Amino acid sequence: MRTGASSFRLILGVLLTTLVGLTALSANVAAQRSDAVARDARVGGDLKRTRFVADLSATVDFRAFLLADPYRVIIDLPKVQFQMPPGIGETGRGLINAFRYGLFAQGKSRIVIDTVGPVAIEKAFVRPSENGQPARLVIDLVSASEQEFQEQWRRQAALRAIQPQTNLTGPGGEGASGRDGDSGKPTIVLDPGHGGPDPGTVTRNGVYEKNVVFSFCQVLKAELEANGRFRVLMTRSEDIFVPLQERVEFARQSEADLMISVHADALDIKHPLVTRKMLNDVRGASVYTLSEEASDARAKLAAARENNSDVLAGIELPASADGSLESILIDLMHRETKNLSIAFAKKLLKELGSKTPLLKSPHRFADFRVLKAEDVPSVLVELGYLSNEKDETALTSKEWRLNVAKAMAKSIRSFFEQRHVSVPG
Repeated sequence: MRTGASSFRLILGVLLTTLVGLTALSANVAAQRSDAVARDARVGGDLKRTRFVADLSATVDFRAFLLADPYRVIIDLPKVQFQMPPGIGETGRGLINAFRYGLFAQGKSRIVIDTVGPVAIEKAFVRPSENGQPARLVIDLVSASEQEFQEQWRRQAALRAIQPQTNLTGPGGEGASGRDGDSGKPTIVLDPGHGGPDPGTVTRNGVYEKNVVFSFCQVLKAELEANGRFRVLMTRSEDIFVPLQERVEFARQSEADLMISVHADALDIKHPLVTRKMLNDVRGASVYTLSEEASDARAKLAAARENNSDVLAGIELPASADGSLESILIDLMHRETKNLSIAFAKKLLKELGSKTPLLKSPHRFADFRVLKAEDVPSVLVELGYLSNEKDETALTSKEWRLNVAKAMAKSIRSFFEQRHVSVPG
């Protein structure tokens, strides 16, 4: 059996090499020891054939493959420093609608290309630097029928299944190892939304939601740790993508007493029904707790947008991700945990209201996947609306971050004191 298994692996290895130009498309060039830098990218072509090109400081290994629902091309690379021009990738051309990029896991970067429909990868290669020109990652796409797309997708999926996958030791590099030596302190998990190739909202001024919420969580973490009362962990400690389910599992494995997921809301400025008056008027913070039924249409849209993070980062969701499994998880969530989440939300809103404007009816309910740690009280905080100029100015202000972080820290202390949980200091 051992000999047969070895022969099988050898055959698969030959198959992988043979199909490089047709399916998984791994570029067999030596990776550089230092991180390559991607400084620019461009798209050219039409609805029959489109080329994507990224300029790199060095040649890199890569893997390109297709995903559906929605149609995407995924390019996995070793860690790359993206120093792209602001706004690049927001619009496309030909078969490409848009593209985004970022750190996807420890030592691994990803480019996600949204396509207008089913496509096939005709060619994919890295061209070395020559004649003073940078190295170039080139992906040639051609229009394909649904059947042609599915055939190439199946071949690539089979190859990816036998290739080694990156295993994360913990979201953002922080391991979830229970209580460690801080068993006497309540454990708070802060979850900065988005990250890596999922930027969240991007304002007209080039402000990224993923950066806004990460900066805020850093300030809040420092405020909570200042007097040693809490053990504070973050689901990511850098600009990296963490899948929604891994964020939930991180909180559970850390034996968290409270999880706070931090985001910034926005109106869709491109929507025909969104007026200038709405952009000026709709602002303020809000706090969400989990419910299978959304409190209103806006809450439902907010949950749908945040639940789409995995798709934006190029993750292939299982068929059950939005089906019966979701309802089962909600049904299993402890009543006590739900009640504690609501109790904390009310305390949090009371303190937030003293430091920043609140949205009308600021306590909202929706089916957020990141709130489904059934044994961890959890809330999702929308700090404000990045589509509103006043809120954008506030959310990017150091003074605002500190004042709001102090208010949130006060609500957290009050929450645990009311539960008669020992809070040192």
